[in-house]
Amino acid sequence: MSWNTELPLIAILRGILPQEAGAHVQTLLAAGFDAIEIPLNSPDWRQSIGDAVRTFGDRALIGAGTVLQPSQVDELAALGAKLVVTPNTQPAVIRRAVALGMTVCAGCATASEAFNALDAGAQALKIFPSVSFGPDYIKALKAVLPPQVPVFAVGGITPENLHRYLAAGCVGAGLGSDLYRAGQPLERTAHQAAAFVRAYKEATK
Repeated sequence: MSWNTELPLIAILRGILPQEAGAHVQTLLAAGFDAIEIPLNSPDWRQSIGDAVRTFGDRALIGAGTVLQPSQVDELAALGAKLVVTPNTQPAVIRRAVALGMTVCAGCATASEAFNALDAGAQALKIFPSVSFGPDYIKALKAVLPPQVPVFAVGGITPENLHRYLAAGCVGAGLGSDLYRAGQPLERTAHQAAAFVRAYKEATK
C-alpha cells in the first residue's frame, strides 16, 4: 500500500466557505501541502470541493472528510474528488470509494476497526482522536498492523507534538484546528502551514 502524496500531512479545512476556500488551498499548496480535506459538515461543501478539484486537482489529492454514507461517496466522485476520509470504520463507504478509484483514509481506534477497514480496501488508516490515545497506544497498535499500511495521527496534532506521533510509527498526520479554524485569516493559515512543514522535515531528516 502507498500514500501518493509528496508530503504526508492532510490539511483539514473544516467549516471553510466556498468564497475563501480557493485562497486557503492555494496558500497550503504554496507551503508544500498536497493533500486537502474539506469535511462534509462544512457550509456548501459541494461548491468548495468542486471548485478546489477544478482549480488544484492536478496538483494535489483533494477530497472530503466526515464521509459517512455511500451516497456521499457517489457525490464526491461526480465532483472529481479523489480523497475520502472517514471518522469511523464503515465498510460500505470504504468499498464504494475504492470501487470508484478513490484513496480512502479510514478512521479507526482499535485493532478490530483497523483490520475491518483494511479488509474493506482502505489504503490508509487514521487513528482518531490521536491525542486522546497518545503515541504509546499508536505504537502498540502499529505492532499488529501490516507494516506497509500508512497510519495517520488525527486529532490534537500540533507542530510541537507531531514528532512524537511520527516516532510512534505514523507516516504523517491529519491537521485540523491547529492548522485551520473557520474564518481565520490567510496569514494564520500560511504561518501554521509553514510551522507544520518545518516540524515534519525536522522530525524526518
